Amino acid sequence: MAERKILAYPETILRERAAPVTNIDGKLQKLIDDMADTMYHAPGVGLASNQVGELYRVIIFDISAKDEPNDLVVLINPEIIEADGLIVNEEGCLSVIDYAADIKRAERVTVKGMDREGNPITLKKEGLAAIVLQHEIDHLNGILFIDHISKLKRELYKRRLKKLLKQREALSRRL
Repeated sequence: MAERKILAYPETILRERAAPVTNIDGKLQKLIDDMADTMYHAPGVGLASNQVGELYRVIIFDISAKDEPNDLVVLINPEIIEADGLIVNEEGCLSVIDYAADIKRAERVTVKGMDREGNPITLKKEGLAAIVLQHEIDHLNGILFIDHISKLKRELYKRRLKKLLKQREALSRRL
């Protein structure tokens, strides 16, 4: 396993739609292992393949508590087939630097896809797991959680990010 760089907004690949997986091979297994290593080191609770520069429909997540054993879930070609209820929760993202916002999501989802061996699976999740699934599947469709906030809030974030990136660039030139 190897830790990969997590791409950050405004990287263009984060806005691209990931392609369905048609072949589960050693390369894909390595990607999944690398994604898990990256997510746990970040630390995060979920990761989509385009966040590490790969446009495959693959997500992983683990919402287990830090004092519990890891419970990694891998989903290939995930698709939300049912969603209901409404929940508002603060979300952040490993690819959206220094920002969190309250986002409306479905409270319960049913998602179908394949596990890492290619076996079909269906997950029925609610609460945090449902939120994470929707967030990560959005990534595969080129959607970031900031697309769910008002245009004004998004523009304010973009301005703040631009300023932050300029400050980091100036600092790195000095070093």
